[in-house]
Amino acid sequence: MPNSSDKKIVMAFGTFDFFHAGHADYLRQAKALGEQLIVVVARDETVKKVKGFASGMNEKKRLRDVAACPHVDKAVLGYPDDKYYVIKKHRPNILALGYDQFAFTYGLEKFFIQENLDIEIIRLDAFEPQTFKSSIIRQTLRVPMPDPSKSTPCAPEALTLFAD
Repeated sequence: MPNSSDKKIVMAFGTFDFFHAGHADYLRQAKALGEQLIVVVARDETVKKVKGFASGMNEKKRLRDVAACPHVDKAVLGYPDDKYYVIKKHRPNILALGYDQFAFTYGLEKFFIQENLDIEIIRLDAFEPQTFKSSIIRQTLRVPMPDPSKSTPCAPEALTLFAD
């Protein structure tokens, strides 16, 4: 069963390392699918386990960056011991996945059946992936990273920081 409120809840997931225009566009597309957007930010230990290396920014900083984005209604940290806990807890109508998100998706349909959840999975479009992709930014970082305590994600200057 989906959530019991009248609002269509959309849930998105990600690491959101070095928050950039691609992330903001992903969240904009996700928010357009419903009335409320809940974003799950990967825990530091989950990032290391899934990607094989540590995130460039810690989970608290990444959570603050995501929460500051105007498209996001609620940002939460994931649960490393149960990757589907947030889905059970918030019972979204839609899971909005990025064009390159695959690690988390294995087993989702089986989980939906086991939990009797009617959730639609929608894969969103890429936004200039040749430029705005965290792995590319990590490799080609040419400018100093902003002071995490002073950054303002979703502000125009933050979103174009890495654009040439």
